[in-house]
Amino acid sequence: MKRKWMILVLLSAFLIPGWVSAVEEKDFMVDTTADLIELCTVSNSDPLHKEAVHFCVGYLVGAYHYHLAENAGPKGTRLVCPPDPPPPRAEVATMFVDWAKKHPEYMDEEAVETWFRFLIETYPCKR
Repeated sequence: MKRKWMILVLLSAFLIPGWVSAVEEKDFMVDTTADLIELCTVSNSDPLHKEAVHFCVGYLVGAYHYHLAENAGPKGTRLVCPPDPPPPRAEVATMFVDWAKKHPEYMDEEAVETWFRFLIETYPCKR
């Protein structure tokens, strides 16, 4: 199940529709949520499109994998519990981008914080 969820997240960024944006090398530092959204929504015509999309996917997958590893085992407390079967990969990425755009108050925060705000709100674990 975990592997299926990660594959969905990984591939989701490839299916995000290309919004008009221009990526700059400084965006790859991902200092803020706005930087990550910029990378995830880069236009297909952007010269750094391939790099941006791959970086976006790597960032999302890496953060989620770290969460899984950190919370593995009998004493682990997962924050995110996607349904089984998980939603389509494109849907998760699009939902994240749409959610982030509706929450401009988080655009200046660290991207990983915003990613997990979205995941926890969208796929909370029942306790």
